[in-house]
Amino acid sequence: MSDTRMATVNRETKETNISVTLNLDGSGIANIKTGIPFLEHMLDQVSRHGMIDLEINATGDLEIDAHHTVEDVGITLGQAFSQAIGDKSGIYRYGHAYVPLDEALSRVVLDCSGRPGIEYKVDYPRARVGDFDLDLIFEFFQGFTNHALITMHIDNLRGRNAHHVAESIFKAFGRALRMAVAKDIQLGGATPSTKGSL
Repeated sequence: MSDTRMATVNRETKETNISVTLNLDGSGIANIKTGIPFLEHMLDQVSRHGMIDLEINATGDLEIDAHHTVEDVGITLGQAFSQAIGDKSGIYRYGHAYVPLDEALSRVVLDCSGRPGIEYKVDYPRARVGDFDLDLIFEFFQGFTNHALITMHIDNLRGRNAHHVAESIFKAFGRALRMAVAKDIQLGGATPSTKGSL
């Protein structure tokens, strides 16, 4: 496994222009500009709790709505993650976290399997936080899992405040990523799969 687990990905479409740089072995430094304050707040949680240095610059057709920008940030972040993690040799591979935020409690479990898939069981108490459509959180995570090539289960177990529910999910996501990509000394650089590759 390379000592440097960093990647930069640029993605430009007719709807968005996005640049993502991440360092999986960072210290939780985030510099995120998307034009969507709530998304920036959530991604800052991923960086800080995942100990991932994250720089994101995104512009999109926000005059229509935030859908394209949120989804494409997820896609681009997933592509950068896939590049940074490389062949996955020597990592724990699996990660999980339960994170509370006051009355809210969420669980994220993931596998850097090479097989994209998402199970998402979240019922928000309301549809929006400010002007942010909470339906877009699924779009973000689906874009991420499809391009990061991971399997992920996201469950909100309880919560009355929609902001708390969302934030507990993103914090748990960061924590689960941190566990999954950590280097497993006992593996000695081997691939964590009986198949020999992921």
